[in-house]
Amino acid sequence: MNIFFFVALVLLCVVTVAAPWRVVSEDNEEQHRLLVNMTLVKNARAGGALCLDGSLPAYHLHRGFGAGLNNWLLQFEGGGWCNDLPSCLERAESRRGSTRYMTKFEVFSGILSSNASQNPDFYNWNRVKLRYCDGASFTGDAIFDNGTTRLHFKGQKIWEAIIHDLLPKGLGKARKALLSGCSAGGLATFHHCDNFAKYLPTNASVKCLSDAGFFLDGRDVSLNHTMRYFVKSLVTLQGVEKNLNRNCTSTLFFPDLCFFPQYVLRYISTPYFILNSAYDVFQFHHTLVPPSADMHGHWNKCKLDPAACTPLQIAILQAFRLDMLATLRPFAIYSGRGGMFINSCFAHCQSESQDTWFEDDSPRINDKTIAEAVGDWYFSRTRSKEIDCPYPCDTTCHNLIPYPRGQ
Repeated sequence: MNIFFFVALVLLCVVTVAAPWRVVSEDNEEQHRLLVNMTLVKNARAGGALCLDGSLPAYHLHRGFGAGLNNWLLQFEGGGWCNDLPSCLERAESRRGSTRYMTKFEVFSGILSSNASQNPDFYNWNRVKLRYCDGASFTGDAIFDNGTTRLHFKGQKIWEAIIHDLLPKGLGKARKALLSGCSAGGLATFHHCDNFAKYLPTNASVKCLSDAGFFLDGRDVSLNHTMRYFVKSLVTLQGVEKNLNRNCTSTLFFPDLCFFPQYVLRYISTPYFILNSAYDVFQFHHTLVPPSADMHGHWNKCKLDPAACTPLQIAILQAFRLDMLATLRPFAIYSGRGGMFINSCFAHCQSESQDTWFEDDSPRINDKTIAEAVGDWYFSRTRSKEIDCPYPCDTTCHNLIPYPRGQ
């Protein structure tokens, strides 16, 4: 019997379901918003660092002040991936593949907030949001051109172009720096963490944070490797393999697997913090129970509300959590400079939203918020490796179910 389902059946005997639940819109923002203007990277075209549709890449920069004047926080935007021509063509005509369709002002909240009461450790840093328009977590380097259609798979070049644009603006003299990101942006931090450190002064304190970016290479409920096959086609289409960690690609028989964080993490030397939900809703919906594995919709109600899950479905979710914790176990034990916050909320991305980052009712583990855990780790105030008890024990959760309209 497959070990995943064996564990699920064992857990089935002990799991009960009872937790408050709320559905929220992704567009829910705090009342007082900090809006930051877009900066286009005008020199990017010369180096071929272009979005899918050929438009210029961009970022949003809010300057630091006071004691944070020489400190920098860079946040990769998330937003899924594209792994074939139809999905990339569709993406190129949206804000996920073109700066032409992006909002010119972005809300800075959570880890990007400039309010000391909402973001106590990073509020006065230079904070940058890197816009995502390539569809491969800033790792691709290829062009598709059949004479009538042209797509630029230039995520790696975009990353380099933005960094080179920021270096003379003060990043090159950074004393402290944190590279972070959410979702596909969180995944990008795994692939650019050590490279980021190389751009900065040797005496700078450089660390990295992934929020909801620890995507597992796991089987779905029909025992297929749906996510693995998706990644393989993405890596091939966008010319990603040559930009993956070489220590990893030289070790694995299938080098494209190094796109998954679990295979590359051991080779990252820069201090790293992993923020993730053990029941990450994106992975729940796309890795564990993708549409192809649930053709009859048996999981539809469970995906919207765990209180509607059957005991067997809850047991399968508990087994998924155990799989994630087992995968992270070596990092948790042996990483002396690493940090973790693995909670049991049904959420995806918790650092950019104020209510999950740092509020009176924010999610907590051992009475510590995400902001406090990250700050304690970055500034080495105390050990910061927090792992939550299994669902439904955590009553501080903000269980966020995005409306079904993509990432």
